[in-house]
Amino acid sequence: MKGIYFLLILCLLFLSPKAWAISFPTLLIDTSIKKSRPLPNDQFLEGSSEEVVVTGLSRAGFQNDNPISVHVVSSKTIERTIASNIMDVLSQNSPGLSVLKTGPNISKPFIRGLGYHRVLTLYDGVRQEGQQWGDEHGLEVDGFQIHRAEIIKGPASLLFGSDAIAGVVSLMPYLPKLDQGQIEGRVLMEYQSNNGLLASGVRLGQRTKHWLWQGAASKRIAGNYSNAIDGKVYQTGFQETNLGLQTAYYSKTGFSLLSASYYHNLQAIPDGSRDSASRQFSKQVLDGQRDDIKSRPLVTDDALYGYALSGLLQTITHYRIYSKQEYQLGKFDLKGIIGFQQNNRNEFTHPAMPQQAGLSLQLSTLNYGINFNRLLSSGAEFSFGTNGMYQQNKHLNATDFPIPNFKLFDIGAYLHGKWNWEHWHLAAGLRWDQRQLTTVDFYTGPNASNGFEQQYHFPDTIGANLQFPAIDKLFYGYSMALGVTYAINDSWSLKFNLSRGYRAPSITELASNGLDPGAHIRYLGNQSFDPETSWQQDLGISFTKKELQWNLSMFHQRLEHFINLTQQLDNNGQTQIDAQGNKTYQYQQSAARLYGFEAEFKWQPSKWKQWVFSSSLSVVNGVNLAENYRGKRNQGEWLPLIPPLNWKGIVDKNWVTNIHWMANLHVEASFEYAAAQNRYLALYDTETSTAAYTLFHLGFGTSMQFGGHQTVSLQCQIQNLFDLAYQNNLSRLKYLEYYQSSPNGASGIYNMGRNLSLKCIFSF
Repeated sequence: MKGIYFLLILCLLFLSPKAWAISFPTLLIDTSIKKSRPLPNDQFLEGSSEEVVVTGLSRAGFQNDNPISVHVVSSKTIERTIASNIMDVLSQNSPGLSVLKTGPNISKPFIRGLGYHRVLTLYDGVRQEGQQWGDEHGLEVDGFQIHRAEIIKGPASLLFGSDAIAGVVSLMPYLPKLDQGQIEGRVLMEYQSNNGLLASGVRLGQRTKHWLWQGAASKRIAGNYSNAIDGKVYQTGFQETNLGLQTAYYSKTGFSLLSASYYHNLQAIPDGSRDSASRQFSKQVLDGQRDDIKSRPLVTDDALYGYALSGLLQTITHYRIYSKQEYQLGKFDLKGIIGFQQNNRNEFTHPAMPQQAGLSLQLSTLNYGINFNRLLSSGAEFSFGTNGMYQQNKHLNATDFPIPNFKLFDIGAYLHGKWNWEHWHLAAGLRWDQRQLTTVDFYTGPNASNGFEQQYHFPDTIGANLQFPAIDKLFYGYSMALGVTYAINDSWSLKFNLSRGYRAPSITELASNGLDPGAHIRYLGNQSFDPETSWQQDLGISFTKKELQWNLSMFHQRLEHFINLTQQLDNNGQTQIDAQGNKTYQYQQSAARLYGFEAEFKWQPSKWKQWVFSSSLSVVNGVNLAENYRGKRNQGEWLPLIPPLNWKGIVDKNWVTNIHWMANLHVEASFEYAAAQNRYLALYDTETSTAAYTLFHLGFGTSMQFGGHQTVSLQCQIQNLFDLAYQNNLSRLKYLEYYQSSPNGASGIYNMGRNLSLKCIFSF
C-alpha cells in the first residue's frame, strides 16, 4: 500500500515539464486570487491594519477574514528584535507563544501551554524534523535568514496532520525581490555583551524575470552567560554555523524552487553541579559510579570566561534539501513539496573518553505533499490534497539508548473550502490520517573495550539484554474544522472556530526505556497509549481603526488521552536521582483541559505623530482531568509546564528626518511582567513555584541611506535594564539543583542578567 501512495505522488510531481519541484499548501501569497478587494504583493505591508496572513490554508487571505487565530510577526519586527535565537524573537512578539529554554540558544516552542510533538514547526512549508522529543533539543534553523513568521494557535491537524494539535510555527525565509535584475545582498553583524555573543551573516542573490538565485551564510559564537546570583553559568556557550542556497524558475503559469541548507551547532549543556558552600560551579571529570555530582572539582576562571567549549557538549548537524512548485493547470492551482532532511545528533558525555558519544542518533526524513486549489466563484474556493512523511531513526556509536531504532510512515488526505458572502466568511474542512510506527528487537550489553553499554545486533545477542522489544503500531484518526467570521461593520468583527485535532504518540512516549544523557533524564514509555484527540473552541472579537487596533481571542481545549510526564520515586518515597543527577520520568495518559485568552492593543494617536503604544496579555490554565487527581490542585490536578500570566507593553517613538543619509530614528521602552506561577505540578517534586518578576528594556535604532539602494540599519538594545535576578518557570535550568538548601537561599540556575546588544545591517 505504501508503494502505491509513493507512486501516485511521484507521478503527480512531474505533471508540468518545468516542475522540478512541488509545494505544500502554499506558504507564498497568491496574488491571482480575485476577491472583493485585491491582495497586496509578497512584500509585507508594515503598519497595515489588514496584514496578509500566509499560511497553509490553501490560499492567502486577509487576517481579519480568517476565523483561525493566527499571529503575524513581520520582517520589520524581526529585524528590530535582538535575541539569542529566532524562537526567542517570536515569543517576545507573539502572545500565547512561549519557549522552554535550556540556556540561551535552546528554545522549544510552546503554544498555549502545549509543546514538544504538539507544536509543528515549518521552514518554508517543510516540516522541521529533528530529535524534538528531547527537553534540550533545539531548533536547527538559521534565524538570520527568516524574513517573517506566522503562529497558528490551536489545532492545525486539518492541513498538517499529526503533531500540530497545539498549533504551528511557520518560518518563511527571505528571497530576492521581484525582477530588478540587480544583485542584492545583506551583511549583518551582531554583538551581545552578557555572553560576548559575536555573530555575522551574509546573503547575496538576484531575481530576474525568469530566474532567481541566492546564497547565505552565518556564524554565531557565544561564551557563558552571567547573572547577579550565579555569576558566569558554566556550560552555556555555543558555536553555530549555517549555509544556504536557493534557485528558482518563474514562468507565466507559476514557479519552481530548489533550496538546500546546512546547519552545524556545537552546544554546551549545563548540568548545574556546584560546591554546596561557595556555590561555585564544578565539572565532571570521572564516569559512571566513580563520579559524584556533589564532589567534583571547581571550574577555573579560564573555563568560565572566553569562548572555549569543554569536551562535554552536543554536536548537531542538520542537512535539508527540498523543492517546491506552484503552477496553474487550467482551472486548478497545483501546489506541493518534496524534500529530504537528515539530523545527526551526538552528545558527548564521557570525560574519561571525550571522543565517545553518550548519545548518537541519525534521523532521516522524506517530506511530501501535493494539493489542488479551485476558485469556484468570487466568493468560494476549495482545495484538496495529501501530505505526510517517511522517517528512519537509528543509533550509531553510542553508550546510552533512550529510544529504539524506528521507522515511521505518515499519510493524510484532506478537503478544505472557503466561502465569502457579504459580511460573512466561512471556512470548513475534513482530514483523515494514518501513521505506522515499527521497531525491531533492540539488544544492549557491555562493551568490553570501554566498559560502557553498546548495541548488540541479531543474531550475535548472547549475553545481551533485550532493552526494546519490537513493536508495530498503526494509528489513525480524523481532524476537522469549522469557522466563521462576521464583519459587523468596517471596524468590528467576530470570529468563531471549532476544531478537532489528532496526534499519534511519539516514539519516546511509546517505547522509551533509557537515559537521555544531555537532558539528565531517564524516560519510561508505555506501548498501550492511544492517540491524543482534542476539541477546541475559539472565540475572537476585534476592533480596527486607523488609530486603534484591539483584539481578544479566547479558547477552550479538551484533550482525550493526553500524554504527560511525572517524576518517579524510589522505594523510600524519594526522587530517583543517580550519582550524575539523572532523574527518572514516566509517561502517563489521561484527559486534560486547557483554557485562557490573549489580548492585544495598539494605539497610534493622530495628534502625537509617529508615537505607537502597544500591549499584549496572555493567560492559560491547564488541568489534568484524571479522577484520582480531582481537587488535588498542585498534587496532580494542575498540568506541568504551563506559563503564567504574561503582560508586555511597548512605547515606540519614530522620527522621519529630512537628512538624506539618515531616513529615520526610533526609540522604544518596553516591559515584560510574568506573574507568579503557583499553579504548578508539585507531585513527586516535578515542579516548584516561580516568583513574579518584571523586566524593563530600552532600545533605539536608525536607518541611513547612501545613494541608490544602499542602507545601513543600526539597532541597540539593553535587555533587563536593572539586572534583575529572576527565573522563568519554563527554564529547565531552574531545576538543576542538588542540595536541599544553599547559603544565599537561591536554588537552581537563574536567567540571563543585563545584556547590551548591538546589531548592524548593511543592505545593497
